Amino acid sequence: MHPRRARISRYIPARRPRTGGSVAQFRGQARLPRFAAPRRYELRLRPDLVACTFSGSVAITVAVSAPTRFLVLNAADLSVDRASIHFQVLAPEEVVFFKDDGILVLGFAKQLPLGEGVLKMDFNGTLNDQMRGFYRSKYQHKGKERNMAVTQFESVDARRCFPCWDEPAFKAKFKLTLEVPSELVALSNMPVATTTVAGPIKTVRYEESPLMSTYLVAIVVGLFEYVEGVTSQGTRVRVYTQVGKSSQGRFALDVGVKSLDLYKDYFDTPYPLPKLDMVAIPDFSAGAMENYGLVTFQDVALLFDEKSSSASSKQNVAIIVAHELAHQWFGNLVTMEWWTHLWLNEGFATWVSHLAVDSIFPQWNIWTQFLDNTTGALRLDSLEESHPIEVEINQASEVNEIFDAISYDKGASLIRMLQGYLGADRFQKALASYIKKYAYSNAKAEDLWAVIEKETGEPVKDLMSTWTKQKGYPVINAKLKGNDIELDQAKFLLDGSSSPGMWIVPITSGCGVYETPKKFLFKLKHDKLVIASQCADRKKGGNFWTKLNINGTGFYRVKYDEELAAALQNALETNKLSVMDKIGTHNMWHVEFACNILVAGVITLILQALLMTHMPFVWPASKHWLHCYVYCTVIVGKQILVFFHTSTR
Repeated sequence: MHPRRARISRYIPARRPRTGGSVAQFRGQARLPRFAAPRRYELRLRPDLVACTFSGSVAITVAVSAPTRFLVLNAADLSVDRASIHFQVLAPEEVVFFKDDGILVLGFAKQLPLGEGVLKMDFNGTLNDQMRGFYRSKYQHKGKERNMAVTQFESVDARRCFPCWDEPAFKAKFKLTLEVPSELVALSNMPVATTTVAGPIKTVRYEESPLMSTYLVAIVVGLFEYVEGVTSQGTRVRVYTQVGKSSQGRFALDVGVKSLDLYKDYFDTPYPLPKLDMVAIPDFSAGAMENYGLVTFQDVALLFDEKSSSASSKQNVAIIVAHELAHQWFGNLVTMEWWTHLWLNEGFATWVSHLAVDSIFPQWNIWTQFLDNTTGALRLDSLEESHPIEVEINQASEVNEIFDAISYDKGASLIRMLQGYLGADRFQKALASYIKKYAYSNAKAEDLWAVIEKETGEPVKDLMSTWTKQKGYPVINAKLKGNDIELDQAKFLLDGSSSPGMWIVPITSGCGVYETPKKFLFKLKHDKLVIASQCADRKKGGNFWTKLNINGTGFYRVKYDEELAAALQNALETNKLSVMDKIGTHNMWHVEFACNILVAGVITLILQALLMTHMPFVWPASKHWLHCYVYCTVIVGKQILVFFHTSTR
């Protein structure tokens, strides 16, 4: 899912589940019990777009693996009219909703037989206006307002459409049937198998899906037109829009087709479904949602008008489309075991979407712009109220609290850091192995680290645990001593306070040149970096500079001593640094400013170096620290204003 805006969220731990011996034991349960699990859903829905209601029935093949007289699943805002389970026909003697928990408990008079049975239920609900579950979205057609029916199930709102085991680990196959007005387009995850028209109503049956989680099930019903393309493997791709806007979907279609081909090669795994549809929705709570085979978007996240849309809008559409399509592998084919590992879904999709866009549009220098994501995450994660990237989720109500910049941007930055340390080829090979091993199933972060460790021989689990299980990040203090650079690490907080923390830091460094950067794991509180002989020669010749965190791939800040800082400033002034390192060097000055030791004259030097790049995309990536300087000090603020006045005459 792509959020509307990056932010930092508040996380509140939930109470522990209760135990007992009756229906009441399931009240307040953190997660559903495992004594029964779904294998297949046969779901039938009939939305009424005038009355804004829907009715439905579901037949769930359930595997009972332990003695029980209960079936415990999720349902919310639904009326269940009838329920029975068919090993033999057994009707529950108790049907209990725990509204606050979104739990439905069916209690039977005797224990259910072990093995598979079919649970059948009839239900009805309201097409709400809350943009979650099964809801209505308004649009204009021929001057009249009309309703379309849309689903948004991530994270825990499939239960608002049909009773289900609404957790990522309960993967099952789905076979859907929709009864809708004959003139409307009805879309779901899979292609249409058959359509039967009976007067004003048509019945649309869809092919059965592969194993998937409930939050990825999707339905869209309304008036649409589309543009269509085909990938190199023959997958049909369509972009659906409101009538009259299909031409605005052509750019997204082009990006979508190219992204699917790119991901097929990168993950060494074909796209798993027969088709992919992308649909523009007028009323949509997220930027976009990666539903398996039926991706939904806000209009502005999918549509691009060549005549009136801006260049930044074009980039935004490309990034969001690539992000959601990356989820078809990383999130849909392989799904997190539980919401604690949400960052794995979103961080990887954010990172790999930039990889795809950089391949499709190399002229955009998208990795340089990605530094803006990293800088924003560094700023948020330097606040005391930040949270670890891996947050233990105890209740469904907590999940939406962690859809924030820590999950998306810090997550993506950590993946980029790991790739930078391991190398692009080794990292890609490990990811492909991971996708193949866990296809159509669920995994935790530890499973990914184990695969990468096996492929590379590096201590990835120990390394990454220091970054995912604690909040914040380090500042690396670098001090030149002879032919060594002494290093120490401490947790960085924007307010300058001290707090405990230790990380295994993948250090990359360059000395005067970029050809052969040095890499090592900084595992201790104190360590040293030995300067190579050629660096020592450059030092004697006056052509010496050392840059840690080459091209800003690491999620940490660096503070240099005066001698190292002076050499780096000279390299910046004489245009020796890469564009990405010109931006990345701001980490150093941000730290110095926060510590109240920044010399005001350095600001002009930084601005002059930025102006010399003649690359406008550098400026947005510098906005975080520029805002900080302007608003935090009158002297520096005046100096910046003077600089802009004199340099733009």
